[in-house]
Amino acid sequence: MGLDFPFDIIGFDLDGTLVDTSGDLTAAVNHVLESVSRPLLSPETVKQHIGGGAKLMLQQGLEATGGIPDGDFKPLYRQMLGYYEAHVSVHSRPFDGALAVLDALDEMGVRYAVVTNKFESLAVKLLTDLNLAHRMGCILGADTLGKENAKPSGAPIFEMIKRCGGGRAAYIGDSIYDMMAAKNASVPSVAASFGFLHGPVEDMGADAIIDHFDELLDCLKSMGSN
Repeated sequence: MGLDFPFDIIGFDLDGTLVDTSGDLTAAVNHVLESVSRPLLSPETVKQHIGGGAKLMLQQGLEATGGIPDGDFKPLYRQMLGYYEAHVSVHSRPFDGALAVLDALDEMGVRYAVVTNKFESLAVKLLTDLNLAHRMGCILGADTLGKENAKPSGAPIFEMIKRCGGGRAAYIGDSIYDMMAAKNASVPSVAASFGFLHGPVEDMGADAIIDHFDELLDCLKSMGSN
């Protein structure tokens, strides 16, 4: 790979791309559902609701189990965030092969960052718990630039490039929000088929698709030479 690697900066979505957070997010949703005597949801169901952020994830979880109780969403949302913050890294781990990719990028001097629709504070806490935060060029959350500038806006991708010192960038994610953000920032996108998909990975409009992190560096090298 060496010096001919075509990108200076690699951006990663967090949930469902760099880290499998489905266990802890499912536990947080189910904590709220149990408190209002609702049936619990499987990780497979919750995974489909993750990409749009925590609020949408809980809304969809409540709607799937009988609807949102009248006037009760805000306290339930606060309850979920409090539980999740206290249990953010119980089950969450980097996807297989992710750490090897970060090590290889380090060796090549390629900067990398996280751009997520998670709150920045939760993203930083999770990545700190996993001993990854200090390795990131930056960590941008849904609230870092204001909610109007969360993905699918290209703003956080532009900000990532700026904070990482500029250069040619690519972005890896697992949702339509990720692919749209990359497109809106005019950077190439890679979809992770192992992520928390809402539908067929082929329908996301990504420039390339990977089924495992082992494929990412060769995929990026191929994309960069086109």
